[in-house]
Order: sequence, then C-alpha cells, then structure tokens
Amino acid sequence: MILTLIGCQNNDDDGYTNVLVELEVPAHFPEVTYNLTNNPLTKNGIELGRKLFYEGAVSSTGTVSCGTCHEQKYAFTHHGHTFSHGVNDLEGTRNTPPVQNMAFLENFAWDGATGHLDLFPIIPITTEVEMNETLESVIEKLKNKAGYKALFADAFDDGEVNSENFLLALSQFMVTMVSADAKYDKYIRNEEQLTEDEQQGLAIFEQKCASCHATALFSDGSFRNNGLQPNPKLNDLGRSKVTGFEADNYKFKVPSLRNIAVTAPYMHDGRFGSLEAVLAFYNSGVVDSNTLDPLLHNNGSLGIPTTEQERTVLIAFLNTLTDNTFLEDDRFSEK
Repeated sequence: MILTLIGCQNNDDDGYTNVLVELEVPAHFPEVTYNLTNNPLTKNGIELGRKLFYEGAVSSTGTVSCGTCHEQKYAFTHHGHTFSHGVNDLEGTRNTPPVQNMAFLENFAWDGATGHLDLFPIIPITTEVEMNETLESVIEKLKNKAGYKALFADAFDDGEVNSENFLLALSQFMVTMVSADAKYDKYIRNEEQLTEDEQQGLAIFEQKCASCHATALFSDGSFRNNGLQPNPKLNDLGRSKVTGFEADNYKFKVPSLRNIAVTAPYMHDGRFGSLEAVLAFYNSGVVDSNTLDPLLHNNGSLGIPTTEQERTVLIAFLNTLTDNTFLEDDRFSEK
C-alpha cells in the first residue's frame, strides 16, 4: 500500500475532522519534489480530488473532465488518440501525457509550461481546445452543484469552495497516483526474476537509453530535441515556447517509460503507433538540426543504432514496466 492513515486533524470550533495520510515512497524512487508540508495529504482531500478529476463541470460544456483524456487503464493517457480531444470534439496539437508519479516531477506538460503541480490543471481548464473554461466559472458551478459544499468542508480547514482548495484537492489526488509495482519493480525488490530476453533488454537499455530515461521514473526530467522531423502544419517549437530561447527549439520533455506498452501512440505529437516504430526511428530516422541532442550524434552517424534482435529484447524489457496494480487500482477509478 502506498498510503497509510496516520492520525487526525481536529478543530473543535467548527467540528472539522480529517484523517492525515502518509505517502510512502518506494525505496528505489527519487525524493518527492512536491511540497507535502504546504498541502498535507488527507483522506477527505484525496477523495475530493478524485471526484474533481472526473467532474465534467470543469469544462464549458459540462462534459469533459480530466478523466476524459486521462484514462486509467492506459496509465491515464488518451489511448489511440494522436491528439487530445476537448470540448465540442475540438482537437489539440499534442498527445496526452500520462498522469503517474507526479509527486516526483519538477516540470509538467511536454514543454514544462509549469513547474508546480498545483498550477498544472489551470492549463487544460483554460485552453480553448481542451476545457475552454475559467477557474472562476468552475468554482461557481461547483458551489451550486449538490454535495460539493459538504465535500470541501470535510476536506479543508476553512471549508471554502474556492480555486485554492480546488487545486489543492486535485494535487492531493494526483500525488497519490504512484506507479511502482511493475515486474521491473518486483525484480528490483528481489521478488521476481526477469526472463533471459528481458535481462538482455535491460542491459541494452542501460547501455543505450538510460542516459535520458534515468532513475526509477525512467526519465531525467530534461528537455531534449530527439531528432523528429517537425510537423510542417504545426511547427511546434516545444520548450522554446515557454523560455523564448532559440536554443530550446524542438525540445520536449523526456517522457517516463513506465507503462509505456499501454500508452500508444508515442512522441509529443503521437506520430508513432508502436514501440517497434519508435525504435526504428531512433535507429535510422533521426533528423539533424542545430538543437539536436548531442547524445544522438554517434561517431558521425545519427540516432541510436540497434539490431533487430536488440530491438526485440528492448521491447521485452519495456513490457516489464507495465504496472497492472496501478492500472486497476480502485482508488484511482471513477466511482
């Protein structure tokens, strides 16, 4: 169990009672980056956040929730959709990233548009092709929707239905969404052994992939140009849209590879439909540019050269990163 109940907060003046929850960090994970002191996890706060995650009222049409594009069985991605679909079936310009292990990240979205989890939901809520709404309007709708005043009162000391508590509750829920029980994790904990193919894949992964897909998160959190030919219709500049620096052109956040087998299609623009296609791209499809990551320059050639056999065992290893416990956990489902 990731969450442990550790006590109660009480306020005798207003009868407020809430159970504190401790986030247990897997031993092989990096340190938590989210400030739990400023937003302690509580049983009621997490439950409110779960309800808000699946609440359609956060969109202008009342039909699109966070859970619409972040489906649990696909590691909270929009499986099968190249781009996310928002209100009135409007299409975005980027593939929906997973929602997992958010407590350990320093930046959010493909371009790192925000460095704070509490602020992250504001982006999809206010984006025209996603939820096309304002925080002010969302809060007014929640105030007038049955049950929410009581839920906020149970979750927060001040009991207010406001934007601050709304965002804090969502963060509490997302912080609990820890994926750390895949076959790979059981191997690290000496609970299960990898097959010969999986072992070979791990060795190749550590040699050719782990520089960027580092730590138990399988991402170093950096922004890199991985050599994709820019889509001429979108010309998505990536990180430089946030920083304004040309040196960041076409750089996107290195995605985590956890649950990668269930999160197709791949890349920021969802251009590849399979892991085989991704590895083939790195083998022979990388395009040079001024901002191409130096790690993709190899003795005069581009990319990450692999043989067909190496790609086969690499995929065998990547399949060990699927965490069915996380994908089926009732605590994260729409109840």
